[in-house]
Amino acid sequence: MKYAVIAAGEGSRLVEEGIIEPKPLVRINGETMIDRLLRIFLENNAESISIIVNNEMTVVQKYVQELKLAVPVNIVVKSTPSSMHSFYELTPYLKGGKFVLTTVDTMFREEEFAEYVSEFDKSTDIDALMAVTDYIDDEKPLYVETDGNLDIIGFKDVVYSGARYISGGIYGLSDNALDILRDSMMEGVSRMRNYQRRLVENGLKLKAYPFSKIIDVDHAGDIEKAAIFVKR
Repeated sequence: MKYAVIAAGEGSRLVEEGIIEPKPLVRINGETMIDRLLRIFLENNAESISIIVNNEMTVVQKYVQELKLAVPVNIVVKSTPSSMHSFYELTPYLKGGKFVLTTVDTMFREEEFAEYVSEFDKSTDIDALMAVTDYIDDEKPLYVETDGNLDIIGFKDVVYSGARYISGGIYGLSDNALDILRDSMMEGVSRMRNYQRRLVENGLKLKAYPFSKIIDVDHAGDIEKAAIFVKR
């Protein structure tokens, strides 16, 4: 499985709240968030790992450029206006099969992630497997509308009648999804959520995979919350 990490955000809210480390290097139970992801990827049959960091975070650039892993590591250094644009910059390394993309601050239980990757790896009839959760602790959640078979039929910015799941920020995608990403960029689409809507509009088959809980580390208080949640 190919893996990719978006670590290109500025982490401005953490800085405002007194966290001096760049977000990818914030430690959760003594392990940086980027190292935690890399370890988990390697434990789940990583073929390659691709990472994008921004131009301003030179400390993070140096950190990832000095990584020595057992699989190829592709580094992109570029500041982008959105996570969708960051994703696009990684596409040269993701073509030719399935891959899993996540943001650097997405905290999940390792055993659930392993089951998710296994499910996506053996799937033959879907274009994407999207992690979702019914744990909602997000300022602007993206609600994921599903049918009774967990097929995704829409993405909504606001809560709706019968809403249960929100996006977990973990995306299992295929080459078909890259075609839609390229077209979306050419047409001026912005934001990851709008790209996901385009996947549905273009008839790709997207499946939701429920996780018990996923936490994004956006605020200083999220660090302790995440540490308790993922402690092994």
